[in-house]
Amino acid sequence: MTEIILSIVAGLVLFLYAVFSLSETILDVVGDNVKKWLSRFTSNVFSGILTGAIVTTIVDSSSAVIIITIILINSKVLNFRQAMGIVMGANIGTTVSSQIIAMDVGQYSPVLLLIGFLLLFISKSKKLSSTGKIVLYFGVLFFGLFTMEKAVEPLRDEAYFATLMENVESPIYGALVGAITTLVVQSSSATMGMAIILAKKGMLGLSGGIAIMLGAELGTCSDTLLATIKSNRQALKTGLFHLIFNILSIIIGLLLFEPLNQLVTQIGSSDNIGNMVANAHMIFNIGGVLLFVWFVPLFEKLLNSLLPDKD
Repeated sequence: MTEIILSIVAGLVLFLYAVFSLSETILDVVGDNVKKWLSRFTSNVFSGILTGAIVTTIVDSSSAVIIITIILINSKVLNFRQAMGIVMGANIGTTVSSQIIAMDVGQYSPVLLLIGFLLLFISKSKKLSSTGKIVLYFGVLFFGLFTMEKAVEPLRDEAYFATLMENVESPIYGALVGAITTLVVQSSSATMGMAIILAKKGMLGLSGGIAIMLGAELGTCSDTLLATIKSNRQALKTGLFHLIFNILSIIIGLLLFEPLNQLVTQIGSSDNIGNMVANAHMIFNIGGVLLFVWFVPLFEKLLNSLLPDKD
């Protein structure tokens, strides 16, 4: 049992290290461009959503994109209305990583590790070195997933683990587990990764995967709220909008839990529950944006009245 736990922890650490390092490296390469894109292509809410989704897909971190947005607001480059679109777009962009995790890419991680290492070994320019780092970190990320996949296999025969997973199938309990896990590891991608892995191995049902996903959406708000400390009112309103938007989406997700479950079941293949969990993540986040985008003026008016800008 100790060996299983250590292997899971090792895989999780590799995954988290790769996620944070990957975001940092990509931001180092395209950082100035990210700021230009966020400031230039957010003239209205819809373009903000599209820009937020694309940038989050590139950077592979919704938290990083929202934190950069908060920094730009503090610098008076962006305003609250522009930031609202970016926040909603970032929620869509983060679902791409779930789709990648659901693919069986772990077995090919040594190829990426080798290519990344060779690029770093022969690099004589910053551009080639950065490319090598990005490829290497993707290899580490996929190897971390592969390690966790192999580590959890023996748990299939453990009675207490089966009981634990049955409890997670409950929407409220599963959402609570997802929120706490994301709060601890500070990465919704890691939480989704673990849920998808367990689902792929047949140890977690679709209901449990969806419940954990809903909780992860709440847990991911913590770091963006921390980024608003000592920020101006516009930045604080952005952090609160992210929290309110996610909480309302989660409440609706819980109320429509069974219909969402049935929809994902109908359009997906029961042969791979992991893919279905990833699909549920994408449907939920896109659906939330399509629903609440029409209420952006209302949210803006409400938060402006609660937190009026200081002269």
